[in-house]
Amino acid sequence: MLPDPFAATTRGITEPDPVRPALRAAGPLVEVAAPSGGKAWIVTDQKLAREVLSDPRIAKDPALAPENWTGLEQTAAEQPSLTTLDGPDHTGLRRAHASLLSAKRIQAQSDRIHHIARVLLTDLGGGTVDLMDGFSTRFPLTVLLDLLGIPLHLLDAAVDACRRMSDPEPGAQGKTIAALADLAAAGLTPNRTGLATELRDNLPPGTSENDLRYHLFGLIFAGQLTTDASIGFLIARLLDGDTTPEGHLVRETLRVHPPAPFTLWRFTTTEIDLAGVRLPSGAPVLVDIQGINTDPARKPGPDLTFGAGPHFCVGAQLAQLELRAVATVLRTDFPRARLAVPYAELRQTFLGGIQGTRLTGLPVLLHP
Repeated sequence: MLPDPFAATTRGITEPDPVRPALRAAGPLVEVAAPSGGKAWIVTDQKLAREVLSDPRIAKDPALAPENWTGLEQTAAEQPSLTTLDGPDHTGLRRAHASLLSAKRIQAQSDRIHHIARVLLTDLGGGTVDLMDGFSTRFPLTVLLDLLGIPLHLLDAAVDACRRMSDPEPGAQGKTIAALADLAAAGLTPNRTGLATELRDNLPPGTSENDLRYHLFGLIFAGQLTTDASIGFLIARLLDGDTTPEGHLVRETLRVHPPAPFTLWRFTTTEIDLAGVRLPSGAPVLVDIQGINTDPARKPGPDLTFGAGPHFCVGAQLAQLELRAVATVLRTDFPRARLAVPYAELRQTFLGGIQGTRLTGLPVLLHP
């Protein structure tokens, strides 16, 4: 029987994931029970995944979701965003973001990002510290607030809000989104400079203040989420003795432990044939990023860590630079740092649904 791919689980860092091989064995397109009820289909084949991620008949607008589904963003009509729009509207919005997060622009921030990693790690002091508690969330959020031009005295509020995004209480997520959007607006006050004001100037004329704040919320939350979980796996590998160059270490960590095991939900806009299966209109579809990335039969080429097609992650360059900075700073400024427990005793938890996997803790002896 196929294990539930959406069930929350916790296991040792070296224990194999039973879900990925089971999904692959079930075929290139696997029918499963969706978390919100009804059927869903998971793509497990590398070639098919790239086709799905570029197919205009498979869209991200939550308005296409089956009735009574919960936990989704507002529809594209209610709240346009990079993660709900498709077609020309998405292209225009993506263009406004992309110039701010290009490889050239992000690389120009390299020294600043390395400095932030160095300061935050140094401030943790010597002795044993849990980097999944005091660093993994604060580091990407500090980088994001700094880039956006948001005052850093708001960091604690941003950390708290991001942690409350997974609160199951009804209405909690909406309140948290509003709190982060309000916090982001601090980067738009007169005389402030940063990517927040640049994004405002890049957006089409007539973009509402509410929409601008939501786009900034998206940058903050998605930017934190993309790096937070991966930091733990990266540091664990590094302090367990991985001596490969930082760039390779980052790529391999992200391939094996992508920030999200699945893509965000997509829905068919019409009946389509996929891998010999006739899917109805409104069929929920996911791509198994982690399963395809770690498939022993995977063909050489780019992985799917940051997606593919029109919705390829606009913040990919920033996430990779942040991880390289952490690896470099630990190696150069903390050469005696080591894990406080054996690597095999570390545990990872999958939060359930389509959320990511992260270490439950990362105790490190952080000697300079």
